[in-house]
Amino acid sequence: MNRTLPLLTFSLAFVLAIPAWSADPVRMGCGDMTFDTVPGWGLRADGNSPLGPTHGGVVVDREGNIYTSAQAGVFVFSPEGAVVHTYLGPEYANIHDMEIRQEDGEEYIYGARNKDAEGIKFRVRGGDIVLKLPFPQESGLDLKKFSPTAITVAANGDIYLSDGYASNTIFVFDKTGTYLRHFGTKGNGLKEFNTAHGMTLDTRYEPNRLLICDRNHQPKGRLLHYDLEGNFIEEVITGLGMPTSVAIQGDYVSVPDLHGRLVILNKTNTIIAVLGNNPDPAKGRSFNIPQSEWVEGVFSGTHGSYWDKDGNLYVQDWNVSGRLMKLVRVRK
Repeated sequence: MNRTLPLLTFSLAFVLAIPAWSADPVRMGCGDMTFDTVPGWGLRADGNSPLGPTHGGVVVDREGNIYTSAQAGVFVFSPEGAVVHTYLGPEYANIHDMEIRQEDGEEYIYGARNKDAEGIKFRVRGGDIVLKLPFPQESGLDLKKFSPTAITVAANGDIYLSDGYASNTIFVFDKTGTYLRHFGTKGNGLKEFNTAHGMTLDTRYEPNRLLICDRNHQPKGRLLHYDLEGNFIEEVITGLGMPTSVAIQGDYVSVPDLHGRLVILNKTNTIIAVLGNNPDPAKGRSFNIPQSEWVEGVFSGTHGSYWDKDGNLYVQDWNVSGRLMKLVRVRK
């Protein structure tokens, strides 16, 4: 017994020391939208996430670096998954949604900060904040709360900021931050928003449209099209659970669902692939899944996504430990 116990103790210690990222890749999706996970991508050498709590978005710059927002700020990863830079502290904390844009040869990130009641714009190189968008008093609205959840930018530089956690009004500013107009009200009607949570410029159409995630619309979440003046066009698709954000590459749209999956739509807005579906209702739509309980290839509170130039996807979970995953596109 005395000889066996040290061996057993050593064996258990060895098993427990195996990092969580030692899992094998998991293949998901189908057809042209087939992906392999990259176990351990974005984790530190000790196997732990560097991020801390995540409730944000993802964007990719022209050099292929990946930016993701967390409670602590913005973390920048190389395509191989190493942290190469950070923008941390109160000015960059709690960015709920991000968009990246090239303007006059320079790249900028636009962010919606729900807890800080503002939109911001900062330089990708250096992090200088060049614009802040607080609640526009000029709108004439008497809001008790302002909690922006989504931001996007039109080709002419107009900025759209969705007050998705409060009034469900979408505010429009010009490129200098001057208030222009607003549209939208909270409700469960056809032309109302019940949590206008995510939004992007839908470049699949000409003229471009706004593609908006109406996350809590009943009976299940939906996507909507509005024109850039704020006029309702159509209900794009319904029955998406709790769609949190949208990212477009070519004819394809990735839509994270907070219940723990990501759906991909084609140009006709038909679902052509479902990734990372979580079969456990207790762990889908759950923030409190520690890293020790992550399952390779299974998502939990799927919140943000973005494509790189090669069609790979980066997916962030709303997660207490901070989860960001890379999915590599499988070319047939």
